[in-house]
Amino acid sequence: MDTDVLVIGGGNAALCAALMAREAGMRVLLLESAPRAWRGGNSAHTRNLRCMHDAPQDVLVEAYPEEEYWQDLLKVTGGLTDEHLARLVIRASSTCRDWMRRHGVHFQPPLSGALHVARTNAFFMGGGKALVNAYFRSAEALGVEIRYEAPVERLEIEDGRFVAAWCDGQRITAKSCVLAAGGFESNREWLREAWGQNARGEWPSDNFLIRGTAYNQGVLLRHMLEEHQADRIGDPTQAHMVAIDARAPLYDGGICTRIDCVSLGVVVNREAERFYDEGEDFWPKRYAIWGRLVAQQPGQVAYSIIDAKAIGRFMPPVFPGIVADSLPELGQKLGLDAGTFMQTMERYNAACRVGKFDHTALDDCHTEGVAPAKTHWARPIDTAPYYGYALRPGVTFTYLGLKVDDTAAVRFAGQASRNLFVAGEMMAGNVLGKGYTAGVGMSIGTAFGRIAGRNAALAAQGRPAVAGAVQD
Repeated sequence: MDTDVLVIGGGNAALCAALMAREAGMRVLLLESAPRAWRGGNSAHTRNLRCMHDAPQDVLVEAYPEEEYWQDLLKVTGGLTDEHLARLVIRASSTCRDWMRRHGVHFQPPLSGALHVARTNAFFMGGGKALVNAYFRSAEALGVEIRYEAPVERLEIEDGRFVAAWCDGQRITAKSCVLAAGGFESNREWLREAWGQNARGEWPSDNFLIRGTAYNQGVLLRHMLEEHQADRIGDPTQAHMVAIDARAPLYDGGICTRIDCVSLGVVVNREAERFYDEGEDFWPKRYAIWGRLVAQQPGQVAYSIIDAKAIGRFMPPVFPGIVADSLPELGQKLGLDAGTFMQTMERYNAACRVGKFDHTALDDCHTEGVAPAKTHWARPIDTAPYYGYALRPGVTFTYLGLKVDDTAAVRFAGQASRNLFVAGEMMAGNVLGKGYTAGVGMSIGTAFGRIAGRNAALAAQGRPAVAGAVQD
């Protein structure tokens, strides 16, 4: 064999798997499709992971118990989640930080202010780039072999058992394998295929921007689903999709392109009409629905409108907003129909019932007599200067993936493979059927990356996989 455990991918889940397998004494080869400078996949753009805890901990305040975490996930997914696997992730999130620290990850003190997540999320010092760099350094120090610019085109699988991978014409054999090569969000043709054409013959997905890596082409995912008929899960149109600045680059814009002021104002489409409740819930629980909402609007564009009262209450974006001294001037600068825009704004302002405004709580500021309603944080937009941000759908990762059980094994016709495992975006759809809540993607990748790495090591030793999360 060329190696004991082959790991395909270079993000958080892949690195967790490689580190676990190497800690178990296995020879490990990791194949990263990107060049070294762009390593880490979408994990390089992250900031935190969502953590369960029953009492204040090192970098987390108060408590965030299992049941509350589960209810938050249940709400955003609308029930499209495997409760057993979701609770596995939730419980694993409470114990992983010490292991992460042993591999060089540092956490920053609890955050306060506009993010509302000091209780629920542990933030990496230096963000996701620092995290993946720490993991790569640890992997190299432990003796994991790493190859960059090494995309895998296909796998040899016999009777559900991994045999070999083909990379740049080379056949690589291993006793076991972990797939952690990401989704298909960077594959423009696959996005077209998934989203189709609208009634005008346009391709909505052509207007999508990709928040993360350009290297998640979904080649291995499609190969597994079509050539090997692996069990699948998820809707190809469901994704972690955020409303981002329309001026963002096509790839790798990351978190700084996100527009976080949606809940503090109103959002209108190209026809200058509102289309959804901007105050439905806290931003960390609802930010990832707005990309899909914008994707369903004409031209896949919308505009977030705020006034001076909102400034200082949200994370400022990298691009400044369009500024005006009056609402008519702002509508004109944004290219919106003046009459419709002013009618929309006047109706909203007149409908506001302002109570005790508190952007850190589900307050009683709401609208009456206007559709859609705004259920919290509704205040008239009436204080100059006014700001507008053009929005586009920003895709982070897709939810179509491989169905798994609590061993992280790939399944074929309902039967778990004995030596082929999957982690990260390639299986996140088991937990995320739709929707998102901040930090849960890294929780899934960390939990299942470690499970997959542990079980790949056991498979390489000829031993059966163990169900459940890794116990430190």
